[in-house]
Amino acid sequence: MKATPSARRSHRAARALAPVAVAALLFTSTAACDSDTSGEGTDQGVHTLTPEPEESPSEAPSPRTQESFAASVSAESERVRQEATKRLEEVEGRGNAVGDVSVNGLPLTASEEVRSALVRVTNPTDEATFFAVKVEFVDAGDKVLDTVVVGVEDAPPDRTVTARANSRKAAGVKTFPRVAQAERG
Repeated sequence: MKATPSARRSHRAARALAPVAVAALLFTSTAACDSDTSGEGTDQGVHTLTPEPEESPSEAPSPRTQESFAASVSAESERVRQEATKRLEEVEGRGNAVGDVSVNGLPLTASEEVRSALVRVTNPTDEATFFAVKVEFVDAGDKVLDTVVVGVEDAPPDRTVTARANSRKAAGVKTFPRVAQAERG
């Protein structure tokens, strides 16, 4: 059933007035809450109770500082990278997961000290799996400037996850990242 032009206009007008009505209601509610409660008619037996503050946290430093957290993350990243390197040493050829991995260079800024690539890993299996990926940073002449190994632990089944490959050797140079090897399992 088609709406008549006048019905459409009144529907548009109602939609246009809805925000105005909501704003007026909020303004009225705020004004009512902000009224003076010491005048006549106020129940003097009504008091707002504010709970007593609980003891504040101790001033002692937490056992886990930012530095210790960063160190543990760095150590974990290094452990995963070493595991990936170890697995790739045993691989002949390009590996069994080259089709499951893609890599794209990330934009550079003049002040960057590293060249980064985004590594995308898609796990086609039915269970979480470890992926080891070797990324080469090559220049326009196809000369390999640096090789970086990235590990992806427990990539979820039938999902794509990302990791970063960072190269200090390729910093400041226009490079193109590519997947040299990729191994699943």
